[in-house]
Amino acid sequence: MFAEQSLGEWTNTLLIYKFALDEINTKIKILNEEFTLNHEHNPIEHIKSRIKKPESIIQKLERKGLDLTQENIEHHINDVAGVRISCSFISDIYKIYDLLRQQDDIYIIEVKDYIKNPKPNGYKSFHMIIEIPIFLASETKKVKVEIQIRTVAMDFWASLEHKIFYKYNKKVPKEILESLNEASATVNSLDFKMESIKNQLEHLAEV
Repeated sequence: MFAEQSLGEWTNTLLIYKFALDEINTKIKILNEEFTLNHEHNPIEHIKSRIKKPESIIQKLERKGLDLTQENIEHHINDVAGVRISCSFISDIYKIYDLLRQQDDIYIIEVKDYIKNPKPNGYKSFHMIIEIPIFLASETKKVKVEIQIRTVAMDFWASLEHKIFYKYNKKVPKEILESLNEASATVNSLDFKMESIKNQLEHLAEV
């Protein structure tokens, strides 16, 4: 199926998502620099972005029982373009969410709060599917981008979990799954402890 689209067609298909990443990365970098220069605390620790590889796009369409077409990619795959923001504290996650949703040209399609409602395996993160306008020479296109916001501790756990599932081809031994769940609880406890310390420091600063 990969051969059904030429290299030129794939380039054109994915280029629009690169433009969308450029737009949202610029917005996040502006917030990052503003907080660094003008505020005592910057909620943004790290920013990563990526475009999904053609092979992954094809596999996702196949799992959905869909043909490889531009229309199906645009309408049925929300994470071709993805941005991950790492923060120090849980409250930073919701701060960034509030700042992004207040921007006039960002339209939020879907929000999944896996912090308040973790996945059964212990995964925690805040996910947004947004749509952002891209102004081309001949038209304006609205392009979807997935944004994941999580603490540094959550990001470390998710990275480890991903590596383990890849290593075992998703057939992870029961004892490893139990250890991952225990580690998730530890991460959660650490995040809340760090949040408590931050709140104590802020309170002392006001006294």
